Amino acid sequence: MQTVETLNEGLKRAYTVTITSKDIDARVDKEVKAMAPQVRMPGFRPGKVPANLVKKMHGEALQRDALNNSIQESIQKLIADQKLRPAMQPSVELDEGFEFGKDAEIKVALEVLPDIATPSIEGIKLERLTVEVADAQVDEAAGRIATQQGALEEKGDDHVAQDGDTLVIDFLGKVDGEAFEGGAAEDIKLKLGSGQFIPGFEEQLGGVKKGEEKVIEVTFPEDYGAAHLAGKLATFDIKVKSILDGDKPKLDDDFAKSLGLEGLDQLKDLLKGQIEQEHNGLTRTHMKRKLLDQLASAHDFDVPPSMVEAEFEQIWQQLQHEASHEEDPAAAIAEMEAEKDDYRAIAVRRVRLGLLLSEIGQANGVTVSDQEMNRLIMQAAQQYGPQDRERFVQYVRQDPMAAAQLRAPLYEDKVVDFLFDKAEVTDRAVTKEELEAAIEAEDGDIKPHVHGPDCGHDHDEKPKAKKAASKKAAAEPAAEAEAVAEEAPAKPKKAAAKKAAPAAAEADAPAAGAAAEEKPKKKAAPKKAAAKAE
Repeated sequence: MQTVETLNEGLKRAYTVTITSKDIDARVDKEVKAMAPQVRMPGFRPGKVPANLVKKMHGEALQRDALNNSIQESIQKLIADQKLRPAMQPSVELDEGFEFGKDAEIKVALEVLPDIATPSIEGIKLERLTVEVADAQVDEAAGRIATQQGALEEKGDDHVAQDGDTLVIDFLGKVDGEAFEGGAAEDIKLKLGSGQFIPGFEEQLGGVKKGEEKVIEVTFPEDYGAAHLAGKLATFDIKVKSILDGDKPKLDDDFAKSLGLEGLDQLKDLLKGQIEQEHNGLTRTHMKRKLLDQLASAHDFDVPPSMVEAEFEQIWQQLQHEASHEEDPAAAIAEMEAEKDDYRAIAVRRVRLGLLLSEIGQANGVTVSDQEMNRLIMQAAQQYGPQDRERFVQYVRQDPMAAAQLRAPLYEDKVVDFLFDKAEVTDRAVTKEELEAAIEAEDGDIKPHVHGPDCGHDHDEKPKAKKAASKKAAAEPAAEAEAVAEEAPAKPKKAAAKKAAPAAAEADAPAAGAAAEEKPKKKAAPKKAAAKAE
C-alpha cells in the first residue's frame, strides 16, 4: 500500500492510495485455500478439488471481496497512520480504469475534526429559576382529571341548561336531508360556552333539559376544513341524555379510588410530583440554554462543513415537516426560506457546541456505561413489534453509528449535568409564568450567527418568532462526543455514501410539559365534519 497526500487545507484532507495487484491476488489465494475443503465438484473427492478449479469457479466473486476488504483495511490503516479524526465517513472512489490483475488506485477525501484546546470550565455562573408548587395548582390539575373522567355532578331532570353546564348528547347531522360522514356521534360531552363546536351549535342548546330531543340548524363556515361541507346549511338531530355541572367535579376519596389509588391525598401527591417534574424540566431548559450561550460565546473555531451541512439538513427537514402542518404551509415555508441563512448559522452553532461538549466530556472522564447503553437500547426497541425488537437490538450492537446516535442525548445530558455541578449556581424563586416568559424571550431574541454576544454584531435586531420551531431550541447542540472513525465500505467505481459522524447525532428535546398540566384532550368525534372545533 502506497499513500500520497493530495490535499491538506483547513479541515479537508485528500489522499491517493495504491493497493498492489500482488496484495489483492494474495488475498484471493488465501481465500481459495480456506474454502477449497468445502467445495464439492463431480469427479473429485470432497476437499480434493484443485485450487485452480476453485479459483475458476468462484474467482470473480473472490476478487470483488478481496478488493473491497483491501480497500477497507487500507482506509483504516490510512486513518491510523495519519492520526486522523474523521468528522464524517470518508468518501472513497476507485479509479474508473481499474481492471483486476492491475494495481488499484483509490481516492480518499474526508474532513477531520478540529483540534480544540481543552475548554475551561472554571468561572461558569448560572442562575437557577425555581418554581414552587402551589396547592391551587394541584387542586386545578385534580379538577381537570375529574372533569376529563366525567366525574361531574348530574343535574336534576328539571334543570335548564346554561353556560358552564356540560351536556351529554347524541347527534346526527344531515345536509339536504342526507346524513354525512363524520356527522354522527354518541355520548359526546359538550360544555356550553366553550366554543368547541361550529358557530351556532352550542347557542341553540341553551335552555334544554335532560331527555329532550331537538333539531337545530347551523351553517358550516365558508373556510371549513371539509370542502364538501363548507358554507352548507345542515341540520342536527340532538338528544340530550344528561346535564352535568361543569364547574363542580367530584374530588373525594371515592373518585381517587376509582382511579386505583388509596385516596385523594395520594392523588394530590402524585399530581404534585408531576407538576414539580414539569417545573424542573423548564428550569433545566433555561439553565442549559444559559450554559450553552456561555460556552458558545467563549469559543470560536472552524467546524467541518460536511457536519454543518448534515446538521442543517436535519433542522431543515424538521422545519419543512412542521410547516406542512401549519394553517398556511406556503407562508410558513416562505418565511423559512427568508431566514435560511439564520438556520444554517444555527447548524454551525450546534456542531460547535457538540464538539465542545465532546471535548469537555472526554477531558473529564464522562462516559455512558454499558448498563446505561443496554437500557437505552431496550427502551428504543419497545417501539418495534416483538418480531423486530431482536433485529433492532442486533443492528444497534453491530453498527457503531446507530449506537452513537442512540447514546448521544444521554451523553450530552451527562456532560451538561457535570458542568452544572462545576458551575456557581444561584437560585431565584419565580412563578411558572415568569419562567416560561424567560424561556420564550430567549426563543425570540436569538439572532444566530457563528460568533458570541461580544462579537460586535447587532444583537438588537430580532427575527420573527417561528411557529414551525423555536430557533433557540434548534440552536442547542446535536452532540455526541466520543467521535470515532468509521470503516468506509468501498464500492468499486462509486464514491462511498457519506454518513454523519457520532458528533452529529440528534440532540434531546427539552421537556415542555407534564401530564398534570396537560389540557384535557377533546373527543375525536366533535373534531369531524359535524362539530369541528373552530
